This record gives sequence, structure tokens and C-alpha cells, in this order.
Amino acid sequence: MTAVLAMEKLDNLDDTTVLDGDMFQELYAQGASMAGFAPQDQVSYGDLLYGALLPSGAECCEALARVCNDSEEAFVKEMNQKAKKLGMKHTNFKNVTGLHDKDHYTTAEDLSLLLKYALKNQEFYEIFTAKSHSMAPTASHPEGFTVYSTMRQEMEQNGISEPGILGGKTGYTSEAGLCLGSLLSVGGKEYILITAGAPGTHETEPSHILDAAEVCRQLSLIGS
Repeated sequence: MTAVLAMEKLDNLDDTTVLDGDMFQELYAQGASMAGFAPQDQVSYGDLLYGALLPSGAECCEALARVCNDSEEAFVKEMNQKAKKLGMKHTNFKNVTGLHDKDHYTTAEDLSLLLKYALKNQEFYEIFTAKSHSMAPTASHPEGFTVYSTMRQEMEQNGISEPGILGGKTGYTSEAGLCLGSLLSVGGKEYILITAGAPGTHETEPSHILDAAEVCRQLSLIGS
């Protein structure tokens, strides 16, 4: 939701912003996943979107919210308004990163509505299905650096080579478990799959991705 709402509000993804240092300390304290930027880096909006969607960079999500609105709170309000417009009846956002909050919740059905809507945006589709992205140079990375899809990395590390998985966005907190919103292609048709509350952690086998691979296999059997 953070990414698609930002895309709709930003006119030029080549424009840049300087990342405020004050947001980093709290994100570090919360153990948030980061894309790799540092305070005072000047980053394009496009690179922030890749950083938010591929490695789940919390600093990128925070920066996008601050670019679009005066505060994260104001951006979150718009996220909830968007959710209502999309018919997400059992969703409430409290932050832009997905970090745990007892009042921050959604359902698999609502996430499917969101992802179906988001994938209609061509820029979102391209980022969502990308394996990696090369960031432009910044003060902390004068030669630039590359971010990778967390899902793709876990697939490679665990020997999962299912070609039917076109793209996906992983998520994890100890409360929510392993989660994945994925786009599958089987038999010439595309499918959206939401996996939520899968068992395990970042240190275990990726049961959320194995779920997507198994669904691809089952769909192939049905088609044959």
C-alpha cells in the first residue's frame, strides 16, 4: 500500500529527496529490514520504490511517506482511506513499514484485493517482478549498490527454481509469521496468491515461498 499510494501521488520518479537522519535510529531500534541507505543520502523516488519492494527497506517506506505528506501519520490516514475505496473491509494501517502494532492488521482476502489493484500499475508490476535493481550513487555509496528481491534470494538459497513464480513481496514479524504476496503464471494465466501466518522465521526453511511453489505445481496438475 505504501508503494502504490506513493506511485499515484508522485509525478516524477526521477526526482530526488534527502533522507532525514532522525528516522533511522528508531528503525534500527525496531530491528526493521533496511535497503542500505544512510542518513543524508540523496535518493530518487524510483530507487526508494525499488528499495521498499525488493528488500523491504523500511527507510525507503518512511522516506516515501515524508515526500508525499508532511508526516507518516498523514500518509497512513490516506492509506486507510485507499483501503476503504478498494473494499478492504478488514484492514487498518498504523504505519508505513508493516512493523508490528496491535492495531495494524489485514486479511489474506484484503491483501489479494490490494495486490490485484497494485499490479494494474505498470511501474508497480515491473518493480514487483524484478529480481534486482542497481541504485544510483549516493554519499554513503559513491559507486552505487544493488538491491535484490528477498523472495528471489531465498529461492536461490533453498534451491527453489519454480518458474511459475513471477514476483513476490515477503514480510515477517514474530507475530505475523512468514508472509508472501506473490504473482504466479501457470498455463498462460496469472494468479495472485496470498500466504499469511506461515510457520518459521528467517532462519528456517521458507515455508511461505514453498507454499507458492506447491500452488504452482498443483495448478499445473489441474491444467494437465
